[in-house]
Amino acid sequence: MSVFNRADEGVRRGTRAVAILPILRSAASRGADARLEEFVGLAAAIGIEVIDQHAFPIRKVRPATLFGQGQIEHIHTLVEATGSELVLVDTTLLPVQQAKLEEALNAKVIDRTGLILEIFGERAATAEGRLQVELAHLDYQAGRLVRSWTHLERQRGGFGFLGGPGETQIEADRRIIRDRMARLRRELADLSRTRGLHRDRRGKAPWPVIALVGYTNAGKSTLFNRLTGASVLAEDMLFATLDPTMRSISLPGVAKVILSDTVGFVSDLPTQLVAAFHATLEEVVAADLIVHVRDIAHEDSDAQRGDVNRVLDEIGAGVKDSKIIIEVWNKVDLLDADMRAAILDDSGGRDQPPLISALSGEGVDALVHTLARHLTEAHEEHRFVLPVTEGRGRAWLHEHGEVVSETNRNSDVELTVRLSASDLARFHDRDFA
Repeated sequence: MSVFNRADEGVRRGTRAVAILPILRSAASRGADARLEEFVGLAAAIGIEVIDQHAFPIRKVRPATLFGQGQIEHIHTLVEATGSELVLVDTTLLPVQQAKLEEALNAKVIDRTGLILEIFGERAATAEGRLQVELAHLDYQAGRLVRSWTHLERQRGGFGFLGGPGETQIEADRRIIRDRMARLRRELADLSRTRGLHRDRRGKAPWPVIALVGYTNAGKSTLFNRLTGASVLAEDMLFATLDPTMRSISLPGVAKVILSDTVGFVSDLPTQLVAAFHATLEEVVAADLIVHVRDIAHEDSDAQRGDVNRVLDEIGAGVKDSKIIIEVWNKVDLLDADMRAAILDDSGGRDQPPLISALSGEGVDALVHTLARHLTEAHEEHRFVLPVTEGRGRAWLHEHGEVVSETNRNSDVELTVRLSASDLARFHDRDFA
């Protein structure tokens, strides 16, 4: 289902648009240029051609239109001068504001929430992803029925399958949407239970899970591909990844780890999407280790960090939930020597997050050892003395543990190995004869 695909309002790829940024006090932590650049990137992600862009400071919010009359006239001039059919507004508009602006500008108006929902609707590839997006769309559209259909105020008679005597079309349509949302929630609940069973099975196996999270376009999928050798879509594009992907990898001292690539976060992520994608985000909540991939070269990197942490807190996967989260500073290949030095100086002697380039591979080997260290912190050292002929046992210890030392003593080999308690029990239960 698409915000754009109503019979009376079609928006196609290549549609010309004007992007408008209302500068509100609540968004003061971000630069206007960077925010506009991101918003234009969102539009480009679904093929909308932004012809012009402009920021307007909002000193007093108008309940009916958000913008003042002079600003509306300015936007109308931009629309006419550029021949645009569409006005994109980088905030969440009330239904009445959207309707009044469309009337005043004589153009289709889409807010930030509608634009993000449209991207998700186009990109979702799995059945679960499509169900989640449709649920979010319906939740968003339910409050906009007054402006979305022209027939809604007509009375519906007592005949026919839907609607009783005196029921208006808008009431019938709202009921249809409520019923459809209820069905979608039941289907998603079933899928969530299935996903939970899969997690339970993984939990019974001695395989830790690492979840990659981060702001959209921070490089999570590129890092995922680098670590796993997979070919997940990784483009310089917002929301290139929507559906979670899992692959197994090995780390020093850990024979098998499940690595999960998840949907990217974004500032002002619509609440409808957070709710709809909760089942998918449960993979993050259940992870043994969360790796927060940051685009350290981005001018709004600190603000993006705050946005990601807020979503993690919202889904129960934040620091306050006792989750182990490590930051990884990606895209260092875009930094010059002075910028790198400034980052190191800013650390003030504190532990420096791993600096990597998922694209070039710089720093990734060090990151691998960092991940292994976090997963094996609870491991203890154990001493083993094995006959030199017991090659399978030595190979097993090398594969599943971290061999601290290995010394040949005549017909025996003495090994000191860091192992988890479960792997120690598995080693003693194995028959290497």
